[in-house]
Amino acid sequence: MLGFEVQDAVALLRLDDLYLESFQVTDVKILHGDHLSRAIGRVAGQDGKTRFAIENVTRTRIVIADQRIHLLESYANLRVARNAICDLVLGGAPPGKIYNNMRSVAKRMSEHF
Repeated sequence: MLGFEVQDAVALLRLDDLYLESFQVTDVKILHGDHLSRAIGRVAGQDGKTRFAIENVTRTRIVIADQRIHLLESYANLRVARNAICDLVLGGAPPGKIYNNMRSVAKRMSEHF
């Protein structure tokens, strides 16, 4: 389903608190050509490191398929992951700053729950 692993798709069917969100990179910022490729590359990171970092910190599943990005997890975690991805696409902040912001938000979320 949309590039997710079979276990993730089955979990989506069985659990009530899982949400799926899909959006295009061009929904965040209108980009064309090399600029679009660069934005997708910023989200993926070198050898997928940025994507894995976002997945690990926010406990989400992320699939990057061409210009579409699919997110799967609980609502609060989706919001954190979506904000991090949007910040990367907008290109204003370096990835290290976005990692630190995600860590602090994830820490605050774990303290609330």
